[in-house]
Amino acid sequence: MQFELTKEFLDEIRLAIDVNDFATVDERILDLHEADIADILDELNNAQAKAVYYRLNEDLQADVLMELEEEVRERFIKSLTPVQIAEQLENLDSDDAVDILGELSQREQVEVIAEMEDDDAAELVDLLNYDEDTAGGLMQTEYIQARENWPVNRAVIELRKQAEDVDKVYTIYVVDALDRLVGVLSLKSLLFASPKTAIGDICIRKNVISVPTGMESEEVAKVMEKYNLVSVPVVSLQKKLVGRITIDDVVDVIKEEADKDFQMASGISEKVESNASVWKTSRARLPWLLIGLLGGILGAQVIGSFESTIGAVPALAFFIPLIAAMGGNVGVQSSAIVVQSIANGTSQFGSILSKVGKEALVGLLNGVICSVLIFLITFVLEDVILGLTVSISLFTVIMFAAMFGTLVPLVLDKYKIDPALATGPFITTVNDVLGLFIYFMIGIMLYGI
Repeated sequence: MQFELTKEFLDEIRLAIDVNDFATVDERILDLHEADIADILDELNNAQAKAVYYRLNEDLQADVLMELEEEVRERFIKSLTPVQIAEQLENLDSDDAVDILGELSQREQVEVIAEMEDDDAAELVDLLNYDEDTAGGLMQTEYIQARENWPVNRAVIELRKQAEDVDKVYTIYVVDALDRLVGVLSLKSLLFASPKTAIGDICIRKNVISVPTGMESEEVAKVMEKYNLVSVPVVSLQKKLVGRITIDDVVDVIKEEADKDFQMASGISEKVESNASVWKTSRARLPWLLIGLLGGILGAQVIGSFESTIGAVPALAFFIPLIAAMGGNVGVQSSAIVVQSIANGTSQFGSILSKVGKEALVGLLNGVICSVLIFLITFVLEDVILGLTVSISLFTVIMFAAMFGTLVPLVLDKYKIDPALATGPFITTVNDVLGLFIYFMIGIMLYGI
């Protein structure tokens, strides 16, 4: 049965902690899933969370720690001494441990590492040298490997020893005498093989998928998605096996990238957590607000420069919001489709020209439909020239916005700039200004002003 966190449950836990009734705490919490326990700790203050946390066994502590909300975990870790942090890191997988260690200041890192066992400390120091957004920064060094010259009976003995440090075994990696990855072995193949068979004779050597330590985390996610992998080996420049990346880490990468793209498309220029300071939140939002402000000023300048036109035909002013809104909406729609295509890795199958051509056809169809509708509406108002002006302008603006919204993300991607920028205020602002200019120019031509 799924656990449901309620206010009454939290009040009961808080009261039990306050009166040192840890029998109730143990009874209500210890048998829960680690994700549910993390949800409870997210709602408690630091002192209460620590009281519950240290009631858990070491394995459960490690699982719960990584399930905590990022800001809660950061606050919780900072409330611990270097000795306590070192103890927690030694219970974690290396990839999780280095993530937490990387959140500490350099001085705190040195203090914590000094309290750890030499082997564990050396391992984490090595991982800290990798950029966190690469395969090396994402990988864990706990994995199962077998040498290709081992017979099956020896491999089983060796793998049992290695498995003590590995929580989840997805695949056995096969290496040669120089620790270079040469193949993969499934547990099924190992179980059904005769004891004296060499591992190299039963492993799969063809089309072994691996990633280099320097590959960007987004690319790793694409590789695992393309080949439906639950884990992928990581190799050095010399093709030596140095770690593995599991599906749970890739899911985190996908979520982070989706959050970043959503914020960027909303006009937020850097990652902002919910508990970020007012200054940091303002700093992330202000650049695009200033761009929007500039766009508004330019739009006002365009309208001002056609003041005489509006004076001669005041009805033109009625449709200014329509032209601006439609141009911005179409541009965002087109750019969003292209950005999604780039994110899925499908943009490589079509040239820029074909992308622009497709969006031009879509813009043509939508422009014709919208233009006919607006013409009929204005025709009812018995102003044929106004109807032609608005409908032709709307058609032109939609066509332009569709192509512009397609080109911008493709160009940004070509120059290694995040194309998600194109789905935000930039597209809307440019289309607003140029759309108004097109509208008034068409009005001047048709009215002969």
